[in-house]
Formats: sequence, structure tokens, C-alpha cells
Amino acid sequence: MRPRRYLALAGAAGIVTFALVWAWVAFMPLAYLDPEYPAWLAKERMLAGCTLGRVLVLGDSRAAVDIMPARMPVRTTNLAVGGGEPIEAYAALRRALACPHPPRRVILSFDAGHFTRPDLFWERSVAFGFLSAAEVAQVRRVSARLHDGSIWNMRRSDGLTPRVRAALYAVRFPSLYFAPLARAGGFLRWWENRQRLREVTAAGGQYFFGTQAGSNAVAADGRLRRFRPLPVLDWYFRRLLRLAAAQGVTVDFVAMPMNRATWHAVRPAVRAGFRAYLTAAAVRYPNFRVIGAVMPHWPDRFFGDGFSHLNPRGARRYSARFADWLGREIAAQRPRNTGGRFSRKEAVASR
Repeated sequence: MRPRRYLALAGAAGIVTFALVWAWVAFMPLAYLDPEYPAWLAKERMLAGCTLGRVLVLGDSRAAVDIMPARMPVRTTNLAVGGGEPIEAYAALRRALACPHPPRRVILSFDAGHFTRPDLFWERSVAFGFLSAAEVAQVRRVSARLHDGSIWNMRRSDGLTPRVRAALYAVRFPSLYFAPLARAGGFLRWWENRQRLREVTAAGGQYFFGTQAGSNAVAADGRLRRFRPLPVLDWYFRRLLRLAAAQGVTVDFVAMPMNRATWHAVRPAVRAGFRAYLTAAAVRYPNFRVIGAVMPHWPDRFFGDGFSHLNPRGARRYSARFADWLGREIAAQRPRNTGGRFSRKEAVASR
């Protein structure tokens, strides 16, 4: 075989192989992405299908675990996600309100850290495709306008500029997914992820993280030195509340409980700053209320890991009490700004 012909065939084979890998990466993410991906995909599909119900839960991983839609008195969908911040919540709410029958009440829940530090924007929100290219571009523009690169310019090991990285993620360029592909052997997560997708969908978006029979580990809240929201996260939080107000949607901020070990470690200044921030938002936006304590705590035995995620026993207990409160709220149709709150019995688990 002539060298030139050999090189041409080798080049063609390389191109075909790369194209096949690219197609696999683009169209078969359930086969290789980590087990968090099917939970996000389930929520994305619920949004796309507008199968949401009357109440929508938005927030971070604690809310994703703690509120079980099957136990609620009205149809509820839990769109909270692991590492979720106001960016993802705003994007989800925009899509939900475009549905023919949008939700009329939003339960919003973030821990203090999800206002004050970046989390998993690139690793999940962008890499999983939960945010569209236009929504990612909006994060870039807002970050530039506010001179806050804390999220957009997060340092990553790939050495790419944020704009290039965003463009490559938009087309699922294979090299960005090499690590999960290698860990999954290319396809070994397919069956597990398909099962998880079915489970999260059937559970209305709720899913678990740790399932230990208790944890006294101090979560990240206990290591915060101060509460100072990042400008870009504050912008998305305010934009979410403004959007809900324009559509006549009630927004209740309900903080999920942390374990007692973390609560004892939280600095008083952090707790006071978080409370002041949310109270100021409630004054500014009449459709927004803060329900109960901003950093409630439950006994350590109800938590399943070191991140203050409730275990199944804790989630069932919390959901039962939350459902009682939600049912009373809906039945009473309480006017705005009446300071509705959980009772002490509901806010703190009995010993």
C-alpha cells in the first residue's frame, strides 16, 4: 500500500472514529454520566412536558431530598437539584411559567452557602445541558455587567476560557466528557442511570443522597465566616422574585433543616446576615414570604450524610409535617405578608 493512500485511510478512520465517539457523547449521556445526571434529566423532562401541578419546589439538594411530592396534599413537582443556586431556579421557573397551566405557588429553598459561593455551575448545570446556550450566555453577560466573575470565571483544570468551554459544552465536545466516559467504561452506567431516571420521575423529582442512619458531621454551613451574597446570585434571586410577582405567583422561602452539629457550628453573624437578607427581600417583593427559621435544625439521627441531607426516615417525617402546613395554607388562602410559619412542632422534630 502506498504511504499516501495509507495515511489517507488512517486519517479517514480517525475521523470516523472521532465522529462516532462524538455521537455517543452527544446522544447517550445516560450511558456514562454520573448518577446525578438522570435526576436532572427527569426534571428537565417534567419541565418540557409541563407535568408540574399546582406547587413547584425549587432550590438545592436539601430541598430535592426533603420534600416528597407523593406526600403533598396537592399535585407538587420537586425541581430542586444538587448544587442548585438561584441561576438554575430562575431558568426552571421561566420554563414552568410558560406552560399552559403553570404552578401557582413556588416553594424556594437554598442554604446560605448557595447565595455566597459558586458550586457546580460548570460541572452540572452546563455539562448536563440543563441550561440552554442562551441561558449560559446570559450568565456571562450578567457576570460582566456586575463585575462578578466568581461563577463564570471559576478556575477549571481544562485550561479553556469560559467562552470556549461554554461553546464546547453546547455541542458536547468529547474531550470535556473524557473523565466520566473513562469512569463508566463508555456505557456501564446505562442500566443504573435508566433505573434512577424512572425512580426520580415516579417520585415527582425527589431523590436521596446519603442514607446513613444518622450523621453528626458538620456541613459547609458551619464553616461560613460571613454571609455576603455573590452579586450574580443576588441578581438571579431578585430576577426570580420579580418574574414570579409579574405572574401573580406566591413564593415561600422554606429553609430545610440542618443537623444539630452543623447548627451549633454556624456563626451567629452568618445566621443574622442570612435572616436580614431574606427579610429585606420579603419587604421588597410582596409575593415573597420567609416561612419559619432561616436555619432550622433537627437531631443528627435524621440525616444521612455530611451535607445535612435527610435520610429516608427524616425525609418522610419532614414531608409529613410540610404537607400538613401546605394543606392548611392552601385551605386558608392566607393573604400575603401575614407571616405564616411552621409551628414549633412542625419546625423541630421531636426527640
